[in-house]
Amino acid sequence: MTALARKLREHDHEVFFLCLAEAEPMVRAAGLDFLPYGDALFPPGEYPRRLRLLSQLSGAEALQFTMDLFADVCRAGLQDGERVLRQSRPDALVLDSTTRGLNLVAAHLNLPFVHVSNALHFDLSGHAPLCMYDWPHQSGPEGFARNIEGTKAFLKIFAPILALERDYIARVGLPVEVENPMPYRSTLAQLTQTPKEFDFPSDHWPSYFHHTGPWHDPSLRPSVDFPWDKLTGEPLIYASMGTLQNGSERIFEAIVAAAQAPGRQLVLSIGKNLDPEKIGPLSATTLVVRSAPQLEVLKRASLCITHAGLNTALESLTAGVPMVAIPVTNDQPGVGARIAHTGTGVVVPLKTAMSESAVEKLREAIETVLTDGFYRGNAKRIQQAIERTNGLGIAADLIDRTLRRAVRPA
Repeated sequence: MTALARKLREHDHEVFFLCLAEAEPMVRAAGLDFLPYGDALFPPGEYPRRLRLLSQLSGAEALQFTMDLFADVCRAGLQDGERVLRQSRPDALVLDSTTRGLNLVAAHLNLPFVHVSNALHFDLSGHAPLCMYDWPHQSGPEGFARNIEGTKAFLKIFAPILALERDYIARVGLPVEVENPMPYRSTLAQLTQTPKEFDFPSDHWPSYFHHTGPWHDPSLRPSVDFPWDKLTGEPLIYASMGTLQNGSERIFEAIVAAAQAPGRQLVLSIGKNLDPEKIGPLSATTLVVRSAPQLEVLKRASLCITHAGLNTALESLTAGVPMVAIPVTNDQPGVGARIAHTGTGVVVPLKTAMSESAVEKLREAIETVLTDGFYRGNAKRIQQAIERTNGLGIAADLIDRTLRRAVRPA
């Protein structure tokens, strides 16, 4: 979002961030103005505390935890959003699709807004599986029926958030969108950083929905100390389970056991939640770090082992690097399904990665992706599409044109 905000500023917009207080250091580091909201529900330290808990969870338990967190973020927006929007007096809003509540406040205040998806976008139409399912793409009536049933099951989990939204809609007198399972999505523009070439094929999207491509700006990445002098020049495997679901020591141990081999080097980025001393045994060339300059490391990598978070997947594809994916929860199963669909990697289900056969199955997947040029060729194909598209520039142009049309002169 900071990359997108900075790009919009190049279009002569005055841009500020409206977010929970914990985001302020990152926003300020990007040279952007910041306004907090929701301090009553999210006092300092509360959001990181919840993310630490989330890092220990997986599957349905993690999804439910995430939905509970989203409900409180929605509640914070509905309780405090009107105050901060009246105070800041924006002409328009660019809202992350997962940040519920502020869209309803914007509608109440007659503020135009667009939605952007940093994570995998939601498709409730039935033309594709919802992003939290690992189902393959299936066209025809059977696939459509399966996808609709999956959507209905998810909406039951999402019901508390919808109840909050419906209550606010009734309280402020907004028109009720009876047929809309997620009311007040932007009909001006919805953008996803997922490239069309990485999505399931479909022509059902409305004209205001846009696949763009990754919103990357390497200049915004914080400087990270990394032992570059310890890279051996051997084929490099980079492994990271992201920033949210990286609390499973067992998965990292399986990755180490499966990926280490003579003639290659493993770089393992484990985050803040685990003790590096407890992961092993390590070969002489394996590097374990808490964080890595991911974009730069991927430029040197032959393979990325990932939790299938969309950002890491797109960064791997931007570098033309195939993947072994271990989806944990939330939208990661859907990203994994697209990795499998596009042939840009091999997916190892979480249950397999946590089983007694984890090392064997991971080693098999690693060897397959490293030795079969099919996967690197497909990753290179999408890399070329990303380079042609320039997702960050396209997204900023679309938002600029859309909101200039929507904002009426005073």
